[in-house]
Amino acid sequence: MTSQFHDRLMGQKKPATKPSKKIRILVGKPGLDGHDRGALVLCRAFRDAGMEVIYTGFLVTPEQVAQMAIDEDVDVVAMSLLNGAHMTAFPKVAKLVREKGGDDILLVGGGIIPDEDRPALEKHGITGNFGPGTSLKTITDHIERIVRERDSKRPRHN
Repeated sequence: MTSQFHDRLMGQKKPATKPSKKIRILVGKPGLDGHDRGALVLCRAFRDAGMEVIYTGFLVTPEQVAQMAIDEDVDVVAMSLLNGAHMTAFPKVAKLVREKGGDDILLVGGGIIPDEDRPALEKHGITGNFGPGTSLKTITDHIERIVRERDSKRPRHN
C-alpha cells in the first residue's frame, strides 16, 4: 500500500511541499590541465549531495566551458585547474558566461590557487577559490548556500 493511499485511508494529509529543484552544476577544467582526479572526486561529491552533475572532461577551452554552461542551463560552473593558469582561464570563462547571458550562474574556482590570487578572482565573480585539502562538505555547502539564497530572491512562477 502506498504511503499516499494509506494517508488518505487514515484521513491524514501530508503537507503540500514543493520539491526543491536540483542544483545543476557543470564541472570544468578550462585549459591545458590533464589532471582530472580531483574533478572526478568533486563530481561524485556533488552527485552525492543531490546535485545534477555535468562534467566537461579535461582539455576544454574556456569558450567550450562557457557555451556548455549556457547550453545546459546550469546553476553553477565549478572550475578546477592545477597548472597555474587560473588567473587567465577562470576570468575568461566568467567574461564569456556573462556575455552569453549567464549573469545568474554561480562561478566557483578551485585548484592550486595562491592566497594572493583569490581577491582578483573574486573581482571577476569567481567565488570559493578552494585549494587542496578543502573538505568536500565546505565546497558543497558553499554552492548550496549561494544557490539557495539566490533562488529565494527570485520571483516564483506558478
